[in-house]
Amino acid sequence: MSLFHHLVVSRSLPVWLSFCLIFLVLLARPQKEALQVKVGIVLDTNVTLADLSLRAINMSLSEFYNTHNGFKTRIVLDIRDSKRTVVGAAASALYLIKKREVVAIVGPGNSMQAPFLINLGNQSQVPIISFSATSPLLDSLRSPYFIRATHDDSSQVNAISAIIESFRWREVVPIYVDNEFGEGILPYLVDAFQEINVRIRYRSAISLHSSDDGIKKELYKLMTMPTRVFIVHMLPDLGSRLISIAKEIGMISKGYVWIVTNGIADLMSLMGESSLEDMHGVLGVKTYFSRSKELMYFTTRWRKRFGGEELNNFECWAYDAATALAMSIEEISNVNISFNKTKINTSREDIGTDLDDLHVALSGPKLLQALTTVSFKGVAGRFQLKNGKLEAKTFKIINIEETGERTVGFWRSEVGLVKSLRVNQTGIKISDSLRTITWPGDTTFVPKGWELPTNAKKLRIAVPKKDGFNNFVKVTKDENTNALTITGFCIDVFDNVMRQMPYAVPYEYIPFETPDGKSRGSYDEMIYNVFLGEFDGAVGDTTILANRSHYVDFALPYSETGIVVVVPVKDEREKGEWVFLKPLTKELWFLTSAAFLYIGIMVWIFEYQANDDFKGQTILDQVSDVFYFSFSTLFFAHRKPSESVFTRFLAVVWCFVVLILTQSYTATLTSMLTVQELRPTVRHMDDLRKSGVNIGYQTGSFTFERLKQMRFDESRLKTYNSPEEMRELFLKKSSNGGIDAAFDEVAYVKLFMAKYCSEYSIIEPTFKADGFGFAFPLGSPLVSDISKQILNITEGETMKAIENKWLLNEKRCLDSTTSDSPIQLDHHSFEALFLIVAVVSMLLLLGMLASRRYQERQPADMNSPPRDDDDMRTPTSPPSNDEIRTPTSLPSEDQVHEPPAMNQGQADAPDAQDQLLNDEGSNVGDRNTIVGDPALFHRRHLTTSKSIPFGRIALPSRIKSA
Repeated sequence: MSLFHHLVVSRSLPVWLSFCLIFLVLLARPQKEALQVKVGIVLDTNVTLADLSLRAINMSLSEFYNTHNGFKTRIVLDIRDSKRTVVGAAASALYLIKKREVVAIVGPGNSMQAPFLINLGNQSQVPIISFSATSPLLDSLRSPYFIRATHDDSSQVNAISAIIESFRWREVVPIYVDNEFGEGILPYLVDAFQEINVRIRYRSAISLHSSDDGIKKELYKLMTMPTRVFIVHMLPDLGSRLISIAKEIGMISKGYVWIVTNGIADLMSLMGESSLEDMHGVLGVKTYFSRSKELMYFTTRWRKRFGGEELNNFECWAYDAATALAMSIEEISNVNISFNKTKINTSREDIGTDLDDLHVALSGPKLLQALTTVSFKGVAGRFQLKNGKLEAKTFKIINIEETGERTVGFWRSEVGLVKSLRVNQTGIKISDSLRTITWPGDTTFVPKGWELPTNAKKLRIAVPKKDGFNNFVKVTKDENTNALTITGFCIDVFDNVMRQMPYAVPYEYIPFETPDGKSRGSYDEMIYNVFLGEFDGAVGDTTILANRSHYVDFALPYSETGIVVVVPVKDEREKGEWVFLKPLTKELWFLTSAAFLYIGIMVWIFEYQANDDFKGQTILDQVSDVFYFSFSTLFFAHRKPSESVFTRFLAVVWCFVVLILTQSYTATLTSMLTVQELRPTVRHMDDLRKSGVNIGYQTGSFTFERLKQMRFDESRLKTYNSPEEMRELFLKKSSNGGIDAAFDEVAYVKLFMAKYCSEYSIIEPTFKADGFGFAFPLGSPLVSDISKQILNITEGETMKAIENKWLLNEKRCLDSTTSDSPIQLDHHSFEALFLIVAVVSMLLLLGMLASRRYQERQPADMNSPPRDDDDMRTPTSPPSNDEIRTPTSLPSEDQVHEPPAMNQGQADAPDAQDQLLNDEGSNVGDRNTIVGDPALFHRRHLTTSKSIPFGRIALPSRIKSA
């Protein structure tokens, strides 16, 4: 008005210009003023974080209404100081609702102050919007009027567990502030670690008001424990004190692992440089905001407006919360925003409380609906509530150094740990999931996560007290000094393993026995006492079983696995009148007989074509000669020469086959008659069940339960404690209260068989078992290191030396085997030989047929001998009868011998003989040919010798001389 008055009374301006200015001023005034909506703020004023959050809220509302000047509503903030107490926050909220009638409250500043405000808002239907109360315990209140415009602490536990799993740490210790904020994350940490089989050895709760001496005392307690992985969940003021004291006493050094949650990592900007120096090598899980355009513009405006004040995550959430509230209030601008002021009547004696006349906001349901559905792209990312809170999908993994923080990776809900968000990484190996990390002590070597403290007591290792099978574990006590001596195969293995460990582990053996020196119970009871904490481990012939793994962790097995059945054997050398048939199987006997018949048929074919004498015989004589020849090859007695070259070649091949067959038969028959054959009295486990004989098992062994599971009668099961007792039970047999079979593990059976293998045998099948293993409490970090050393020992010569010392020193016939059936020669062993015979015979048959066909195709005149040219021109005159009948010289008495017998047919045919002589003498050329060709003469002589009488034996000589 002062400017208007000045313009009106001034004479320097014309009157018309004054009226124009008045018109413009009136035109610029809004027709209707914006609705003023009261919103309460409950924060700890005069606190850095709260002051920065208030700046962000005011900045958000100012910028929002500047860009939305047409909105019908305007938020008016009513700020109340909670005085850093729960009561102060409750009183402030009650005042804002009753006296100021605010439609919503932004706050409180921490999780401890939130429960009362949440219940108050739920009763009065006033939404409580918090950007800094992150405890998951607040969800248990189940109030729909509580809006968490931030992430709760449980969203980061998967990122923490991924880090623990990536470095294979087996134990952790959470260190947390002892209030609602610190305790809220614990149930979620426990669940996450159980999924990856990580044990929480101890929970360290530190009060917010603890002194430095109290914190130091707690840290000294942690130093006495083997765990070296600590997870810190608290706010920066207490966290900086904790880290500083830990460094002072030497816990921020080589071998330690410190991981801080976002309670510290998100507010590192509020910590001094000295705190950052103390945290050198610490890992942190920090809330990640994507570098959006909105965030970059907001950061620029913040720095321009507030100078060097660094922006943190809570300012971003406060900025977006104010924006969401302004948008939601504008959406319900047409809704009645007043309160229902119903007053509760009280008696005169009851003066009532401030909650008796608590007002109810009529706009509450509509405003709550608008808040849960509002969605926009804010400076902290997409603002969209899910189950009344913002959802976190990405966290940044930082490595704190003296100069600040360094990003070493990210955690994404879809893929887990990754080095970078620039590429879509999946299936990354554990060793490549993070960049190089500088650990406490300024080293890049990954700490193993645990170590035995220097002042730690010795591990109490339980060993079983056994009455037998002392080769595995033997406990002896000196009667004079009561000094214990524990030896055996299992003890030597464990001692060698512990000597090869990369660090010293003091331990002592404690026998699992009663004061009078007897066994305290079974192996299961010994394992259960490890679970109860009486012992720190168990060493002995303890089998790894599934039910035992519920109570302890086993290292890798160091013995052979499996359960077998032992039965006696008996000598069953072949005897009887038909033993000579046993070397060959039925199939081979049949094949051999068929081969002899086949050879006889082939010989008959070859001889029938080449031997004229063979043709002249009867069928019976032919068959007998052929098969006599075939079967006589067994003894190589085939002396009768054959006329066919094909028969001779076939005989050579067949004799080779017969030689191999007879020699094999002889060797097998000799073995059956002379060599001892040991066979088990029982062939299979099913035979034991059907026969109902007694079965032995070792006292205290789990094999008893296995036998019951296989439905063996419990009354038929007998126990033994040593190989000697086992032997005695076998000798008694079931009929005298003994056993006919034993059911035990391979290691024990090998020890028994080393002494008595000539009398007993192992039958099928072999049942599954995991062998002997060392037992330790669940989650023990020793298990992985001991397993590695067991592998080194079993793969080297050390294990062989230990086995030779304890298990194989009595080995005499351990590798002997028995057979369930006699060794016989079958047809498979000789298939190649018989195939060779068949192929050769077929080739010879084809050769014979081809030769015969070739001879039939020759011209008939090729069969007559050729004549000389002189004989063709001048035929020789035939000799006279006198010349024929009168020999030039007669044979002497010495030259002519009367044959012992004459063929009757020859004597009866003199005329035919004379006619033959005339035919021979009719042609001189023929005579010359006969004399010149000895082979032809011999063949002709064979033909005529049967018909020419001995009285005329001199005729050929006379023909030759002529």
